[in-house]
Amino acid sequence: MSQLLPTIADIEAARVRIDPWVHRTPLMRSSTISELAGRDIAFKCEMFQRVGAFKFRGACNAVMALSDEAAKRGVATHSSGNHAQALALAARLRGIPAYVVMPRGSPAVKRSAVVGYGAAVIECEPTLAAREAACQVIIERTGATLIHPYDNCDVIAGQATIALEILEQAPDTQAIIAPVGGGGLISGIAIAAKHSSSSLQVLAAEPELAADAALGKRTGRLQPPMLPVTIADGLRTALSVRTFAAVSALVDEIVEVPEADIAPCMRLLWERAKLMAEPSSAVALAALLTPEFRARKLPERIVVVLSGGNVDLDQLPWQIS
Repeated sequence: MSQLLPTIADIEAARVRIDPWVHRTPLMRSSTISELAGRDIAFKCEMFQRVGAFKFRGACNAVMALSDEAAKRGVATHSSGNHAQALALAARLRGIPAYVVMPRGSPAVKRSAVVGYGAAVIECEPTLAAREAACQVIIERTGATLIHPYDNCDVIAGQATIALEILEQAPDTQAIIAPVGGGGLISGIAIAAKHSSSSLQVLAAEPELAADAALGKRTGRLQPPMLPVTIADGLRTALSVRTFAAVSALVDEIVEVPEADIAPCMRLLWERAKLMAEPSSAVALAALLTPEFRARKLPERIVVVLSGGNVDLDQLPWQIS
């Protein structure tokens, strides 16, 4: 796969490749939340995916697509948590080594899971430059293949299988909204959704404190990452050239979410929908509950992708003063 972005044929191939390993996650509803949003809301529950996040789809596709020669040298990545877990598990399933660079301050629950899946963890400073530099050292030392968290065609193709499932489960869907960090998830969803119907809206949700994608879409220029201060730790990364191309061409709108809205929406999902969503997931719902979005008449039937549910139970945001 040499092109910048996967094709629908690549996405269909990914679905077949990962089918023995991934869960087909459910669509679930909360009448209370639909009433609050003023429209029919369904949740694509990727917290029920293996490793508790959508990331397993992309990591699994990338690992299983490797040649035997490349696979035996192992895989490497840098990630704050969910992709790290996903790659560690996918590598264990294939019986190959995994090396994971994790920034200091990554949620303890995610780091513990990475170690539990058998990967070697290397810590670094919490900047993109530090992550990339540490990962490059490992690759040069081991010969491992880099499986980037989002800047990888096979990873994007794997994430896109979410959209294929959504459109089978709810064919009358008018819009899909998902959080955007590095852009692998929203890129894959957009490619698959727009192939199905050009009128199907693809929306992204982003914290105001990490709104590089929204700024990039407005200006037409790829933006650098912002300071890693948002509670939505999975969305602190910036788009790549690859994902920026998809977002620019295929995503209809990026909704910016005030930081103060994220934790209350996370709690709303826990209390009313009984869905253990992490902060990055809650950003997608928070976008729909902004006064500006609620005032719109369309779209009426929206699927919210809850991207994951890996939460440090000792650091819940509503318990931190």
